[in-house]
Amino acid sequence: MSIEPLLVLELAGLGIGTGFLAGLLGIGGGMVMVPFLTIILSERGVAPGLAVKMAIATSMATIIFTSISSVRAHHKRGAVRWDIARRLAPGIVLGSLVASMGVFSLLKGSWLAIFFAVFVAFSATQMFMDKKPAPTRQMPGTGGQIAAGGFIGFLSGLVGAGGGFVSVPFMTWCNVAIHNAVATSAALGFPIAVANVAGYIVGGRGVTGLPEGAFGYIWLPALVVIALCSVFTAPLGAKAAHSLPVKRLKRIFASILYVLGAYMLWRGLTGH
Repeated sequence: MSIEPLLVLELAGLGIGTGFLAGLLGIGGGMVMVPFLTIILSERGVAPGLAVKMAIATSMATIIFTSISSVRAHHKRGAVRWDIARRLAPGIVLGSLVASMGVFSLLKGSWLAIFFAVFVAFSATQMFMDKKPAPTRQMPGTGGQIAAGGFIGFLSGLVGAGGGFVSVPFMTWCNVAIHNAVATSAALGFPIAVANVAGYIVGGRGVTGLPEGAFGYIWLPALVVIALCSVFTAPLGAKAAHSLPVKRLKRIFASILYVLGAYMLWRGLTGH
């Protein structure tokens, strides 16, 4: 399997940037990775709808590696709420498998792009509004957290993100401190990614028009280069997350999401 030098440079730059964002914002980098991978795949002759699907699946696969690197850095600072992670994880795995093995394969790529854009915009708006939760509100019980995990895992499977775009607003809404929410979201990225990747591999078997190096819906050259680069920058992002003010952290998160959401909406509506 050959890979040209320019492609290596493009993927390395993407890996460096998304790794840093994974640590900084707890989003696994997927919200940034999907639009750029869609462009790279489209430029190499992959059909628009399939390019979106492969970008989503490959983005999720890289989160397996970035989440490990990011969560180690957060854990050293004592920021991960492991009690919350343990309760959300079972639902996350189930929701991820339902999305990646079933719904993902059935939906058209253009619909997935629109779906991606809508939820990115919703997440960005929640962050920009900076609504203060009711002071008495707490995380729901075990059953409620399993159900919430199922919802987070399902949405993540459809848009190829580590779940931070839903789990961070959800946890802050339940009065979990923003830095704890970001760190815990990074920890949740691992079960989300593993379950979804299994589904993308099974669901992508037998699909026609896949480029060289494809394994199901996952594009292996991108996975290798991005993962190698992102694991080095994720700890730097995690370190920065603990030194930035809360409001600025939220606004950085939201601004990036608005721009990328608008691009994916355009792709979904035009079919480009």
